Amino acid sequence: MTAGRARSRRLGMTTVVVALAIGVGGTATTATAATPGTTATAAATAAPSSATAAEKVDYETWQRDVRAIIDEQARPYIEERTANPSGQKQAIVLDIDNTSLETDFRFALPQHPVEPVLKLSQYAHERGVAIFFVTARPGIISWPTEWNLEQVGYSVAGLYVRHLPDLFQNVADYKTAKRAEIEKNGYTIIANIGNSATDISGGHAEKSFKLPDYDGQLS
Repeated sequence: MTAGRARSRRLGMTTVVVALAIGVGGTATTATAATPGTTATAAATAAPSSATAAEKVDYETWQRDVRAIIDEQARPYIEERTANPSGQKQAIVLDIDNTSLETDFRFALPQHPVEPVLKLSQYAHERGVAIFFVTARPGIISWPTEWNLEQVGYSVAGLYVRHLPDLFQNVADYKTAKRAEIEKNGYTIIANIGNSATDISGGHAEKSFKLPDYDGQLS
């Protein structure tokens, strides 16, 4: 996926979310270190159907692939890891677009959650784990993004969006820095979940889980 294509898809998503923000009548405002661990991935195939990138990915296939990673890999790990926190302030970091919310599949208000990820976050939260969101979305849509997450059932301990200085920084470096910041606040990040390499590279999580993006077809 080229940098230009990635920027174009991100701009399209941002335009839609800004429109949704206007629709809800709000103006947007901003909102011991774990060692780098392993990354769990699953091979996923795309089912072409039409011209646009998102439409080339079959929704049911995507849901099945996401569920396989969350239910068969992430959930057992979280169950085991949270069974004995040993006094740690545990945290999970989630990406948003096509990780926590179905950004490329349903343009709705609010955007629909990715159900397997939502259920995992709710389970972890019930066990005392703080849920943080680190996204490449710009700060202008921080408020509607947080509103959306909470409306569909996520607990939001913190939302990190890109402000003006961050826009000049590599996305992977920006996300790594935000995870390091969470650690500096006393949290142990037991899991980091995203659908892009930029979401999970750079460490600062005990374990990372990569959801499918089908070679960049999903934002």
